[in-house]
Amino acid sequence: MGQADIGGFRSWSFTHAGAKRAANEDALVDRPKIGLWAVADGAGGHSAGALASGILAECLQGMPDGLSHDAAVMEVRRRVDAAHQEMGSEATRRGQGIIVASTLVVLVVRERQYTCLWAGDSRAYLLRGGQFRQLTRDHSLVQSLVDAGAITAEEAAHHPRGNVITRAVGADDAGFALDAISGEVDPGDRLLLCSDGLNKSLTDLEIAAQLAGAGPAEALIKAALEKHATDNVTAVAVEIMA
Repeated sequence: MGQADIGGFRSWSFTHAGAKRAANEDALVDRPKIGLWAVADGAGGHSAGALASGILAECLQGMPDGLSHDAAVMEVRRRVDAAHQEMGSEATRRGQGIIVASTLVVLVVRERQYTCLWAGDSRAYLLRGGQFRQLTRDHSLVQSLVDAGAITAEEAAHHPRGNVITRAVGADDAGFALDAISGEVDPGDRLLLCSDGLNKSLTDLEIAAQLAGAGPAEALIKAALEKHATDNVTAVAVEIMA
């Protein structure tokens, strides 16, 4: 955790158990040297969530340097697929009904090109020229209901089943795959990866304001804790340098 200025990037990362939970089952990756960042939010309880997010963080920490953008994205997919299988095997070993799974959001940046890959409801945002937008789209029950027109986005923010995700690394999903979005980055852009504990504690306006300031990752976590965040909270912020 902290701040790093390496390879044309400035990045900040911070994670906390939150105001209500004793254990932190989030994990993060902050590797500006190779243009790779990630946040994982473990699920399953009984320490399985911490195991799952830790498996993902470890596999991405092992990513080699020197890969092109496309090769790096392919390597992320390969490593996450392997982690998915490992988690499934561990769940089977632990017994019927046990889940070892985690959400994941990954950011790869090379040569002014980015790709964001994700599963679940951990998010990526982009702040550019004062304009703030969400890059990812949650794999969640409430997002499915919003897409179907059954509830509004405002209703989704307070839905009683807001914690139900529809895709995760390690979950029993025969067609598991990471979704992805790609684009270009400009000098001065700031990107944010976070677990859902952050965006469920702060509004978009509050997130954007903290992301634009100094030490944004720690500032975002502090703001979430001031709102008595009920879940683990993790933020990884990245600035594209000139």
